[in-house]
This record gives sequence, structure tokens and C-alpha cells, in this order.
Amino acid sequence: MSGKIHSTAIIADNVQLGADVEIGPYSIVEGNVKLGDGVRLMSHVTIAGNTVIGDETVIYPHASLGHPPQDFKFKGEDTRLVIGARNTIREYATMHPGTGVGRGETIVGDDGFFMIGTHIAHDCIVGDKVVLSNHAVLGGYSVVEDQVILGGYTGVVQFCRIGRQAFVNAMSLLTKDVIPYGAAGGNHAHLEGLNLVGLKRRGHSRTAIKELRTAYRLLFAEEGSFNERLEDVASLYSENPAVMEIVDFIRAEPGRSICMPHD
Repeated sequence: MSGKIHSTAIIADNVQLGADVEIGPYSIVEGNVKLGDGVRLMSHVTIAGNTVIGDETVIYPHASLGHPPQDFKFKGEDTRLVIGARNTIREYATMHPGTGVGRGETIVGDDGFFMIGTHIAHDCIVGDKVVLSNHAVLGGYSVVEDQVILGGYTGVVQFCRIGRQAFVNAMSLLTKDVIPYGAAGGNHAHLEGLNLVGLKRRGHSRTAIKELRTAYRLLFAEEGSFNERLEDVASLYSENPAVMEIVDFIRAEPGRSICMPHD
């Protein structure tokens, strides 16, 4: 192990440090914590519990990771928090481990950007390249798939799912699931269409976007029941991976409500 640890930092004896770890002033790392290669704790960072942090993740002052979840049912069970590689975790961000009655772990993927005051609650699953803007918060058991962006001050209630490459506007309250590639916003949030800006930025072709928009209009048309329209979309676009991703997302949790367009 090589690296730079400030003289005021407190590191428990059982903490595992990878190569080239940097731990800044007044940081405290305790518990069964493992810091990967090149992890940087800027200053005043606290990490506890059964927490794993992946390589080259950078954590800014006053972030708090791995401390007991904010759940009355938690009784000190042996649960954990797993954070992937190359994440940026800004000031006052908090991430909690899982619970014994839940998944037992909270998982955060790679290459995420978690801005000031963001919160990831117990038993959440967060994918790769996710952006939580300032003070966006996830309730327990939330699932946020890859490349999702949440605007500032967005609140996501427990058990919500947000599909891949979706976008949620700032200051939204999300109480229902958001389909992949969807754009949602409001209090309570409703579906505002597809995340067209994100689709273009991520290299989806004009033809693919056009077909996705056509399928979207059919899925949320007024004719027939929603389940009938869902089956029509699945039949018509069975060879389109993006459309079928939306279909599979809805089918995976048929008992849950999804954000719908405004009437």
C-alpha cells in the first residue's frame, strides 16, 4: 500500500487500503471498510460499516458513507454498502447500507456523479453513469438504472424504479416508476415525453428515435386499455431493442404504477 494519509485522519486498523489512496485532513474511516486503488478522500469525510469503495472514486468534504440506515426496522444487522469505481461524491452526500429485511446491501455502480447533499437510502440499486443533481434524494429500495439524470431537489419515494437513460426534471416528486428513455417532471411527477436530448447525445440514430417516438405515441394513446396497447407495441416492435426495453420494464413489475402523460 502506498499513498498519502494526513496526520489528522483516523483510520481503523482493520480498514483495507488499496494502492495510492489519499485521505485528507480530519477524515474518519472505521469498520470493515475497503478503499480501492486511487481512492481520494478530500477532507472531513466519514466512512463506516461494511463499505466497499471502488478504484479512483473521489469523495469531497463532509460526505458520510456507510453509517446505519434511517429505518426503524434496522437492528444492527450485518449489511453493506458497495460503491463502484470512478465515482464523484460531492459535499454532504450520504449513502446508507442495506437492511436485514431488505436486500441486505445498497449498490452504486461506476462513473456516477453525486452532487452536493444527495442521498441514497438503504437497499437502493443505482446503475452506472448516474447523475444525482444537488439535493436529489432516493428513498429506500429505489432502483435507478444506467445513465439516469435526476434534477436538483428531486425526491424519489421508496420502491420507485427509474429506467435506463431517463431524465427527471428539477424539484420533482416521483411517486411512480419512469419508463426507460422517459422524461418526467412535476409534483407529483408525470411523463412529459421521451428524453430526446439524452437520446441524441448518446448516439441513437434519427431512425431509431423516430421509431421509438411512434411506439411511445401508440403506447400512450387513448384507444383501448393500456395492457392492450402494451401488447400491440410488443408485437409491432419486437425487433426494436429500445422499445422492447420499455415493454420489458413495464412487464417486470406489472403491479406497479408508472408515470403517465398528463391528461
